[in-house]
Amino acid sequence: MALIKSVKGLTPQIGKDCYLADNATIIGDVVMGDQCSIWFNTVLRGDVNSIRIGNRVNIQDGTVLHTLYEKSTVEISDDVSIGHNVTLHGACVHRNALIGMGSTLLDHAVVGEGAIVAAGALVLANTVIDPYTLWAGVPARFIKKVDPKQSQELNQKIANGYLMYASWFKEEDK
Repeated sequence: MALIKSVKGLTPQIGKDCYLADNATIIGDVVMGDQCSIWFNTVLRGDVNSIRIGNRVNIQDGTVLHTLYEKSTVEISDDVSIGHNVTLHGACVHRNALIGMGSTLLDHAVVGEGAIVAAGALVLANTVIDPYTLWAGVPARFIKKVDPKQSQELNQKIANGYLMYASWFKEEDK
């Protein structure tokens, strides 16, 4: 069972039909929508400020979400996929975006709808990534525009895959 911990009188709120891996850690001021999946060794640390997660978001293994005390928050809209070992610190990710494995997003960065942050990218503080664009590198920079239909198809494929994977674990837990 995932570690769900209150801090400063704030208890995480988990939506309906979510999958939380056995060793996921969810702390404090975290509000999560429906049909999300939080995978192994993931930490959502809402101890110093809020973390808000929409519906059908998958946050993959080893990812850490955190914020700056009273200065930044984490906001993740619906239908977002966050890859393995991502550090997302006080950033905002809009719907249908894809955050690649091993990337880092720093405080007040904004990822637009349908945008893709490539694996291993470092998105510096205050960076604004336009909708339907691909960013990569260290530090991350604009690479190209992404066709909205292709972005939607890619993200839906990943999101649907994670809904299916989560169902395997839910069945085993019965």
